[in-house]
Amino acid sequence: MEFKDYYKVMGVERTATQDEIKRAYRKLARKYHPDVSSEKDAESRFKEVGEAYEVLKDPEKRAAYDELGSQWKAGQDFRPPPGWDAGFEFSEAGRGRAEDFGFSDFFEALYGRQNAAAGGRSHPGMHARGQDHHARVMVEIEDSYNGSSRPITLRMPELTPDGHVVTRNRSLNVRIPKGIRAGQQIRLAGQGGAAMGAAQAGDLYLEVQFQPHPRYTVDGGDIYLDLPIAPWEAALGATVQVKAPAGSVDLKVPAGSQAGKKLRLKGRGLPGKTPGDLYVVLKIVIPPADSEQARAAYRQMQQQFEFNPRAETEA
Repeated sequence: MEFKDYYKVMGVERTATQDEIKRAYRKLARKYHPDVSSEKDAESRFKEVGEAYEVLKDPEKRAAYDELGSQWKAGQDFRPPPGWDAGFEFSEAGRGRAEDFGFSDFFEALYGRQNAAAGGRSHPGMHARGQDHHARVMVEIEDSYNGSSRPITLRMPELTPDGHVVTRNRSLNVRIPKGIRAGQQIRLAGQGGAAMGAAQAGDLYLEVQFQPHPRYTVDGGDIYLDLPIAPWEAALGATVQVKAPAGSVDLKVPAGSQAGKKLRLKGRGLPGKTPGDLYVVLKIVIPPADSEQARAAYRQMQQQFEFNPRAETEA
């Protein structure tokens, strides 16, 4: 998937005001509208311009895109980094589904998660309830095991009087419930958009994702851990200590274990009404032949074992 430079599509600078973006869109929409344009690629260009405008006209989408786009150039191979938009606070406005407009996979990859709005919406009137806001936040796996309270800073895009998009920060102390899982939401009542009149403010929904961990991966409530073991531990069996998220545990490695074997520790995954499991995946580490003594040991093994690791593939 290629990165799309929406500013290039619109023919405007990254410093363009919202009014300049609107004028550029109107000009290009007239030029490429399939009903009136004589350009051969009018339909595709019209759709491309419409997608770019959908992002740049919205201060919230634009601010998040600007932060991401500073690291990429048009045409580069692109995959959204995990949690690329974490910490950006979005309102309910402009959260239409990408497929409703026929937008590209690039658009869907960035904004697809904004489609499903949770909670209530504001309604017109003199006492309109404030809009609900949404943000993705990154927490540690250990936060789910133990529960925690942590400060979280959110960035909320705003439009200045002269038409430029800026972001303001606000910090909140958020309680992370024990057992929360990726994709679940934390609701902060009254922390969303301001209300009109005497109505209630909207709520803020924080979608939880886990920070990438150097040792653990998460799948639902299950935790996966690669465990390095020596060849003799795999061959003869051993009891080894595993440093798990909930604390160290003694694990029995069965004799004759092969690389990739999964050992399940029931209930030692993420806590909850139905706790997840911890899966330990064995990874056999070969000692280096970095001395004459070590090389002699390997030569002795070569002579003593009638072993062909490729026997099945050669049959």
